[in-house]
Amino acid sequence: MDQQTPDPAGAENLVCSRCGTVAEGAPPTWTCSVENGVRRYFCDSCARENIRAIEGRLDSPWW
Repeated sequence: MDQQTPDPAGAENLVCSRCGTVAEGAPPTWTCSVENGVRRYFCDSCARENIRAIEGRLDSPWW
């Protein structure tokens, strides 16, 4: 699943890998994680709920 959807105006729409929330551009409160060479983005709510697992560098399928 592609986490970035190109926007015709040139901006990217990011999709939260956990809940599916869509954001235009790169919100400063979102978290980016690279898992097995793939960038995954997490909205501020999902990142806040799982911050210990993220800081422990656990892959998102684990949490």
